[in-house]
Amino acid sequence: MLDQTLIRAFSNIGHRSGGRNFAGFTPSASALQYLVEPRDAVQLDLHAGDLLQIAPGSADDGLALIVFDQTGLRCETALGLSGLTPLEMPEFQNGPLLGWIASHGGDADNPLDAVRITNLSEPLVLKVMARCTVWMIHPASSTKVIRGEASGAISVLHKRGSDAPLLPPPLGEIRDEFTVSRATARAYEVKQGEFFQIIDVEGQQCSDFQAFRTDQLDRGVEAMIDGTVTRSMVRRAYPWPGVFDKFYDAAMSPMLRLVQDTCGRHDTFGLACTARGYEDRGFPGHVNCSDNISAAVRDSGVAPRAAWPAINFFWNTWIDAHQHILTEESHSRPGDYVTMEALDDLVCVSTACPDDIDPINGWNPTDVHVRIYRPETRITRAVAYRSNEDAPMQISQESAFHERLAPLTDQFAPARDLWLPISFPSLGTIGEYWACREAATLQDMSGLRKFDIAGPDAERLLQLAMTRNIAKLAVWRGTYSLICDESGEVIDDGTLFRLAPHLFRWCCGSEESGRWLDTLARREGLQVRIRDMQGALPNLALQGPKSRDILRQIVFTQPDVPALDQVKWFGATVARLHDRDGAPFLLTRSGYTGELGYEVFCAKEHALTLWDALMEAGSEHGLVPMGSAALDTIRIEAGLAAAGAEFTAGVDAFEAGLGFAVDLKKADFVGREALLRNAAAPRRQLCGLLFDCDDVPAHGAPVYCGERQVGVVTSATRSPLLERTIAMARLSVEHATPEAKLEVGQLDGRMKRLSVTVAGVQFVDPKREKARA
Repeated sequence: MLDQTLIRAFSNIGHRSGGRNFAGFTPSASALQYLVEPRDAVQLDLHAGDLLQIAPGSADDGLALIVFDQTGLRCETALGLSGLTPLEMPEFQNGPLLGWIASHGGDADNPLDAVRITNLSEPLVLKVMARCTVWMIHPASSTKVIRGEASGAISVLHKRGSDAPLLPPPLGEIRDEFTVSRATARAYEVKQGEFFQIIDVEGQQCSDFQAFRTDQLDRGVEAMIDGTVTRSMVRRAYPWPGVFDKFYDAAMSPMLRLVQDTCGRHDTFGLACTARGYEDRGFPGHVNCSDNISAAVRDSGVAPRAAWPAINFFWNTWIDAHQHILTEESHSRPGDYVTMEALDDLVCVSTACPDDIDPINGWNPTDVHVRIYRPETRITRAVAYRSNEDAPMQISQESAFHERLAPLTDQFAPARDLWLPISFPSLGTIGEYWACREAATLQDMSGLRKFDIAGPDAERLLQLAMTRNIAKLAVWRGTYSLICDESGEVIDDGTLFRLAPHLFRWCCGSEESGRWLDTLARREGLQVRIRDMQGALPNLALQGPKSRDILRQIVFTQPDVPALDQVKWFGATVARLHDRDGAPFLLTRSGYTGELGYEVFCAKEHALTLWDALMEAGSEHGLVPMGSAALDTIRIEAGLAAAGAEFTAGVDAFEAGLGFAVDLKKADFVGREALLRNAAAPRRQLCGLLFDCDDVPAHGAPVYCGERQVGVVTSATRSPLLERTIAMARLSVEHATPEAKLEVGQLDGRMKRLSVTVAGVQFVDPKREKARA
């Protein structure tokens, strides 16, 4: 039923403690999971004895496998496969595969054929007979993807044949690699411009790290990473891939750039463990990282120290509200890593921490692996994204529109599994804001999750899961809706479109939607398939009063679907660029700005074509790109809720200000009884706050009436239109009266107060007349 989410629920890949089995595979450090999106191709290098497990896919799609031996010749027999059939190039993004074939001496112009794996009702396990490279392709036409007729992402498990841990695939050509055995340290040299990777082999293993400038060591000077300077320069506890991504020495000169980080939890405050530290806890003579570091770098001319300041990768520490530094088991999973670029010639040292008397290494120290890549290797910035704690790691990617965005800005931030722009320096956040208000903006919104719900019981499932009455939804119409749990708390919000009588597309913010829908479908025994489209449908938001004028220049529709001017608020249609042979895309009249706006969804290979067409058509209308910073200001002015802010754990749909999306007249939906009870006796209400100043409080700032806290700020910004700070806040109903005077606390809530007036939550265009225009 659930092509991808179901596999995740049964797979605990990366959890050191193990987990439930999936068709005989025991999740461990020796197994990795891959997701093959529609129209995507994934490469795996396999060894004899390895196992591949392919999850069930739809009968018409499935997977296509192309297998090569080490010389680049075809060898499907290495997987015990036969029966080749032609593979049409338009069925997938073939650039990486064709590039690989050409680099291995093959003819990329020759037609391709593959072994088709279809009609799987249960997982298929393949044993690798000989070392080989397999390309796993999920074929589907772009039109099928746009119309919701393609299957969702397909899960593949790769299990190493031996008991040795399965290291993550190399990021490029390796110059050198070695394992730092548990309770040891090793020094190594890296040259300026080289990348190197520190891998937590089995998970939950701390690795202390330090680096020295080689030219300074030659002069007898130990110029090394300074944690205090680094924290001050990057404005956080440790660097992060992106803008603030460097480690600095005491002279505030950068030494290393953090390029990739799949764990995201490290320490720059604590020392490498010391003999004294173990002695004070009753373990004299315990092996320790500081002594190991001293021994490892002795031959490089570094003087020994009893206690080494270090960058403690994978050590999970934090500072609590009382300024105590706390620690517990690491967040790192088997195969998690950090990748850095040397900005100078360096002598580095890495440890595999021996601490076995507290939780920092999961009570069981293990190995660390280091890879050094050749200088010509190109490694892009990345972090790890997991949709939940049991999900496979996905490395953040550049979106399908990145080639057009990158020349315009360096200011990117992770948005789920993609890097998306924060702002564009040529205009700045304020300029982008006014363009959306007065002309039009184009924004990459590909981080949205998309699920296709198909089958004879699709409507029944959505009636049960959604707070809106889906039975009233006509084909090519959509609605904003919520998915709630039994207590009435919002699991997710999004827009649901009906593409056919038994086919819907749910565009939302969280993969939890898919898991929840699958749970309900299984519980009720419904005939329905929930397809997680992953990144197969990149999308743009075209917003602003000129957006319809821009689309009129490029949209072509067939007579069997709504024309552009027939697409009203929350309507949808399937269109093509310019004419019947143009690139297909789904067009919806929706957005997150409160302005007249549309969203377009396309296949990856048409993303740049669509961007170019929109920007060219919009040039005479003042169309500019927009980032997430301007969007946040606009959505707060419009009173639009955000996950983690207006709706979060412990907050029901009414308290989140989303009661307008709850139809209590429906016979039944999950959470209805709780919401009926809460609506009869409300305790908190989402309100707007108008400030008498330009100070912008942080999310979570307390709201006071005298000495008593009566609410909390959920989102705040300075409104360019209103020329003052505004906020949404959840207040006790006793203080949610319009025009009431309250105060927002800063500096521990009491040392500074900001005067506010209670207002409606929709500060601009409360009747949504712009969006309906």
